[in-house]
Amino acid sequence: MKRKLYGHELVLDIAGCDPKTFNRKDLRKFFKALCIKIDMKRAKLVFWDDHGVAPKDRQTLPHLKGTTAVQFIMTSNVTIHTLDILESVTLNIFSCKNFNPRDARKFCVDWFGGKVINRKFYPRYTGVKK
Repeated sequence: MKRKLYGHELVLDIAGCDPKTFNRKDLRKFFKALCIKIDMKRAKLVFWDDHGVAPKDRQTLPHLKGTTAVQFIMTSNVTIHTLDILESVTLNIFSCKNFNPRDARKFCVDWFGGKVINRKFYPRYTGVKK
């Protein structure tokens, strides 16, 4: 089986962020602006957090307290995990449409006000029959 380039994935870990930006309203704005910046067409946006959860059932551990969201795009998705107590963001941008990883990284760092502590840019492949 021969491999063929399918797309790219940018993985960012950003620390020292402003946790005031870790809410649904600001994250909606973030996804909209990011997709404009990297020229992606947005589709469904899904959140997972303690919104509407009884206080006794909310997450309290530092590595769990925050918001996770998936912004589906016409060519794949953008996934974010915000960690309120740790003031950190983990972010993946995956698309089979090309995008500039440096522009995306700079935009994300500027938005959340932190510093990149880890970044990777991966080519993604699919197999094709010979």
